[in-house]
Amino acid sequence: MSEKKSQYALAGVDIDAADKAKSLMKKMVESTYNGSVVGGHGAFGGMYSLKQITGTDQVIIGSADGVGTKLKLAIMTGVHNTVGQDLVNHCVDDILCCGAKPLFFFDYMGLGSMKGDIVTSIVEGLAIACKQNDMVLLGGETAEMPGFYGDDEYDLAGFIVGWVNKDKIVDGSTIKAGDKLVGMASNGLHTNGYSLARRAFFDIAKSSPRDIIEETGTTIGSELLSIHKSYLKAVMPLIDEGMIKGIAHITGGGFEGNINRIMPDGLTAIVDTKAWQVPGVFEAIARIAEVSPQEMYRVFNMGVGMVLVCDSSDCENIRESIEAADVRTYEIGEVKSGANKVELIF
Repeated sequence: MSEKKSQYALAGVDIDAADKAKSLMKKMVESTYNGSVVGGHGAFGGMYSLKQITGTDQVIIGSADGVGTKLKLAIMTGVHNTVGQDLVNHCVDDILCCGAKPLFFFDYMGLGSMKGDIVTSIVEGLAIACKQNDMVLLGGETAEMPGFYGDDEYDLAGFIVGWVNKDKIVDGSTIKAGDKLVGMASNGLHTNGYSLARRAFFDIAKSSPRDIIEETGTTIGSELLSIHKSYLKAVMPLIDEGMIKGIAHITGGGFEGNINRIMPDGLTAIVDTKAWQVPGVFEAIARIAEVSPQEMYRVFNMGVGMVLVCDSSDCENIRESIEAADVRTYEIGEVKSGANKVELIF
């Protein structure tokens, strides 16, 4: 990045600083590992073998996440039943990247005051998404913290546990030159980039959630509250058939920050950004905040919420299967020999 501050940093989020902090945390996290941990730190989910406990080759996979500043939109609009769905689906997609089926979910809510209608709306969203993903909402914690959060403020986090047979783990280790990249359409921003989106629409453009986006013809509120898509039911049958070599959930860090997590050394994922039509909401953010294409693809999913890596011979069948599950797909690139792990073509 140049010395000039990025628009995302101006909005309060510094990806470079976050990456440095994660690198420093890695040694501390891995110092706790024992022989049951499968893989290293940095995957989309943490994997723990049950071999020593049950004698089976089953592996449990867990992950924790939040909704980020999308919560500000929920508070601005008074719509609280979608963020619970965002949270569950985000966590489901994270462990799906390892090949896992979800088992159960816990939530944490911290709030300034216990407003029953808001809490029940949030939990309604959590329950809807858990049922849609065939998962149990097993419990959670609701902490009333006046003085820490404002009266109308709250935070929301989720913790998911799933499982996979060891021989079905998807970790990118079999990816090779010549493999194809299949992009799966997102449902808008999902749960990332909201600090920059809010800066564009509300700080720079001085708009309200009810205002119409020029590029979409829809309201800002409806676009920004679009629910994070779960890819579980479209992708799991392909995992069961052994057709998927690697999966990247395009969240914080965009394409480079997530695809590089599954790429073996010596290989580069070439992403052709012209291979799909970028949704208008992203074009509007770039226009209003004057964000470069390079930064946009580092912050947002740009209309592709998940990337699959597969053998070139399976690409067409995989796309047909996913589209039959009502998810649009794009062939967005291929794997080549190289040292960069991810390269975007503009």
